[in-house]
Amino acid sequence: MTNNINNIRIDLKEMAEWIPSNSRVMDLGCGTGDLLNYLQINKNVTGVGVEINNERVVSCVQKGVPVVQQNLEDGLALFDCKQFDVVVLSQTLQAMVNTEHILKEMARVADYGIVSFPNFGHWTHWWSIFQGRMPVTGQMPYAWYNTPNIHLCTLKDFEDLAESLGLQIIKRSTYNNEKKVGFLPSWRSSLAVYYFKTPRVVPAENKIQAIEFLSPKA
Repeated sequence: MTNNINNIRIDLKEMAEWIPSNSRVMDLGCGTGDLLNYLQINKNVTGVGVEINNERVVSCVQKGVPVVQQNLEDGLALFDCKQFDVVVLSQTLQAMVNTEHILKEMARVADYGIVSFPNFGHWTHWWSIFQGRMPVTGQMPYAWYNTPNIHLCTLKDFEDLAESLGLQIIKRSTYNNEKKVGFLPSWRSSLAVYYFKTPRVVPAENKIQAIEFLSPKA
């Protein structure tokens, strides 16, 4: 059982601190269920994970973490609009084929969202490219030919996409080697964690609930 916050990954620690007690949480790509396990024990959270890998699903079940086995690329049609308070996507955004779609689905099913992803803007990545090679780092430990990361982005890239989808960023934390980075995070951080509020749900003309993605005001 995971009852010590020091036993989980640095971005999951940040998420665990941000998520309110007694909330309803969905963890997309939940892995072995460490975050939900910790939240269930320490913050009385009601949660469910979504995971495709068989062994990780079994690990979740063994920990008592409710889990649905599903490919995130298929969307979240099983879940109702605003069924959750918080939805989490940790270090998976960059591996999604349709990044915009999963963010819209996150906004549909929850009032708040949290994502973490490797920051492609870190200076070592650009140095590797300057030397003629794709970067291989702790946050991106794969070679160019076998990496699952297909949509790498910088902090500004994500913030621009979030704004276009009407996601209101509330908090941001940046890290390098598990240490928080405050100065020049766009260049010095290798991992970013964002907490955002999602657009409200409004009734559609056909009486089915639909998400209203508001364009930022000029």
